[in-house]
Amino acid sequence: MTCRNVPTYLLGMEKLDVFTALANPVRREILVRLRKGPRKVGDLASHFDLGRPAVSEHLQVLRKARLVREEPRGRERYYHLDPRPLGEVESWLEVFERYWTQRLGDLEQLLEEEEKEDG
Repeated sequence: MTCRNVPTYLLGMEKLDVFTALANPVRREILVRLRKGPRKVGDLASHFDLGRPAVSEHLQVLRKARLVREEPRGRERYYHLDPRPLGEVESWLEVFERYWTQRLGDLEQLLEEEEKEDG
């Protein structure tokens, strides 16, 4: 069990970039699981080959990226998904979506022209 409250690579960081938070597959899976509703750390940890302290560190990263918020309920803390920062990811991906839509449209047009020439 670790005594750290904050992962060492996050020391001194108040807020974290959403892309940095999403870079880790465990954190992405935690977000997927939180889509179904609020969960306790223990519930989330039971789905990973990680200890509860490690999952808590990942939750702290997600909290710093504003992707989750915690709610104390008695002695437990429940974590909720907050998808609003994912809008930054959507905006970033939109550029590539337009690029690929254009490229596929060009390919479709080229194939139609070749089909007309052959047919």
